[in-house]
Amino acid sequence: MAVSVRFVGSGDSFGSGGRFQTCIVVDGPHSRFALDFGTSSLIALAQQGIEHNSLDAILLTHLHGDHCGGVPFLLIDAMLAAKRTRPLTIAGPRDLRQRMDAIREALFPGSHVMTPTFPLSWIEMEPGQPHTILDLVVTPQPARHTVETNPTALRVEVGGRVVAYTGDTEWTEDVARVARDADLLIAECYFYAKPVKWHLNYPTIAAQRENFGAKRVILTHMSQEMLAHADAVPEECARDGLVVRL
Repeated sequence: MAVSVRFVGSGDSFGSGGRFQTCIVVDGPHSRFALDFGTSSLIALAQQGIEHNSLDAILLTHLHGDHCGGVPFLLIDAMLAAKRTRPLTIAGPRDLRQRMDAIREALFPGSHVMTPTFPLSWIEMEPGQPHTILDLVVTPQPARHTVETNPTALRVEVGGRVVAYTGDTEWTEDVARVARDADLLIAECYFYAKPVKWHLNYPTIAAQRENFGAKRVILTHMSQEMLAHADAVPEECARDGLVVRL
């Protein structure tokens, strides 16, 4: 059965090009899940006609707001207006529950008294270990990004396909391990020429292209500088609303 990947949000932290923050929705044979869920994700989902109650899981690479900040908004709406009943699994790096609770309370002071009426599971994924989440096998690997975010890159086996996602990171052998032989590698490409600590830029991606080992590569999380060159590079570049099938 085909696996569908939708770039609901393909932008960087700062709305470059008018794009929404990272939110990648994957439909497999038995479940729908999101890779990262930036602060603007509910808006992006609504604009594209996707009910957030339809998500079975959210897989987070790291704890920066443009990758996880939409989760508190989803949870509070799920308990109030959306009246969610469907179970939800939120999986991510070390300290996930504690850190997300703190972010939610900072955004919505007093929200700690709210209790979900739907089944809600939190899973902290140990890097280097495969984790069975619903019908998925998710293997995180350490990423080289802001250390306080507990960064990872993710390799997801779904419906007989492998979707790999770098999250935010410099190039490392662990990232290469995530990408190897994947049906799709989603790689951040923050800048075209400028080197930026803890991120991939286009010269690095071009230099490592053969080492990716993935059947298909799509670049995302692009700054204004990278967007200005997106039409000139040979790799596919994401845009909000892009759907690909594997």
